[in-house]
Amino acid sequence: MSETFSIEMPETLGVIAGRGTYPWQLARSAHAQGVRRVVAFAFRGETSWRIEHYADETVWLRLGQLRATLDAIQGRGVTKLVMAGQIKPTRLFSLRLDAMAFGILRSLPKKNAHTIFGAVADEFRKIGAELLPAYCFMETEMPPPGRIAGRDPDERERADIRLGARVAKVTSGLEIGQTVVVKDGTILAVEGFEGTDETIRRAGRLGGPGSVVVKVAKRGHDMRFDIPIIGTRTFKNLKKAGISCLAVEAKRSILLDREELEKLAGKMGLAFVAIDAEAEAAAGEKEKV
Repeated sequence: MSETFSIEMPETLGVIAGRGTYPWQLARSAHAQGVRRVVAFAFRGETSWRIEHYADETVWLRLGQLRATLDAIQGRGVTKLVMAGQIKPTRLFSLRLDAMAFGILRSLPKKNAHTIFGAVADEFRKIGAELLPAYCFMETEMPPPGRIAGRDPDERERADIRLGARVAKVTSGLEIGQTVVVKDGTILAVEGFEGTDETIRRAGRLGGPGSVVVKVAKRGHDMRFDIPIIGTRTFKNLKKAGISCLAVEAKRSILLDREELEKLAGKMGLAFVAIDAEAEAAAGEKEKV
């Protein structure tokens, strides 16, 4: 990856915990690598209760209450933080924001993951807490280029990967989404506000079985948040939609439950690969000419 970070192992790590298994898997990995204390800042209605089994302390908060979150972080002396897990997109339209969060949101001319989380990171910094890259303590789960599991892509799928990578790099840079689904040279679906899983389901309804899913990080991506994540929930949607190939960006995507994903790829007959997305996009651009 283009970004490199070197940090001292923190005594205490704060985890801003969203949905899914990522928060507790990160907490478990951080402990295994030498972090003595993990404090999870969890959100009612979003974060799995399972986080309590892996964090030394879990602070339950209401999503949108930024002042209370900052007070909780500062009050526990946490100076290193990692954001882990997603927030359900539709919640962004039904949040009860406190005055601080509302003021920040209103001040932003553009409202997307980069600007919103960037502004929140600035508030963390003001209280002496640094937001670390989202992949910290999960580097071993970021695959290099090549086949991850299952079979190798065939020629049709390779062509669709190149097209998907080219389109995904453009659309993600426009804050549209990181996932593109292609079949036989036709763009079936581009990720919008609904997220990756719904994009896959939509593509399955449109194109039937045999499609290729390409998921990348956007150009100039801030790796402190919104890093591409692949887990078993995504694989369930791949199976339902009849997807034949999944390509993720090498060294810029995190695989959760990797051994389970590899088993599932084999059972599904899926071509599961990590790609150099920039190189694939360049190759796709040449094919267009």
